[in-house]
Amino acid sequence: QVHLVESEGGSVQAGGSLRLSCAMSGYTITNAYMGWFRQAPGKEREGVAAIAADGLTRYEESVKGRFTISKDYGKNFLFLQMNSLQPDDSATYYCAVAERRSLSLSISDYIYWGQGTQVTVSS
Repeated sequence: QVHLVESEGGSVQAGGSLRLSCAMSGYTITNAYMGWFRQAPGKEREGVAAIAADGLTRYEESVKGRFTISKDYGKNFLFLQMNSLQPDDSATYYCAVAERRSLSLSISDYIYWGQGTQVTVSS
């Protein structure tokens, strides 16, 4: 059974930075295609960043150059470094594991999900 647990999020002012982590058990991160998603109140969940088994990455347009997705292969962790945060980045953030070997930002391609962690950015 794959289990994902996100770290506690946080509150920052606009322009600040946060790093989210996601601990995975039940599967080796070396072989996993994974992603970070977010959902703001009243909005649909959207893909933010994805990373392939070999480390290839893909980003949603609005976070390119500000967010970085990465893996710690030794500790089985997934990270999301978020810089230059803006109020529009406020949301609940989720890590997830893809069902297939696909660098996708679509929620329908992911089968295992963490419980989510809140990120709040104030202006």
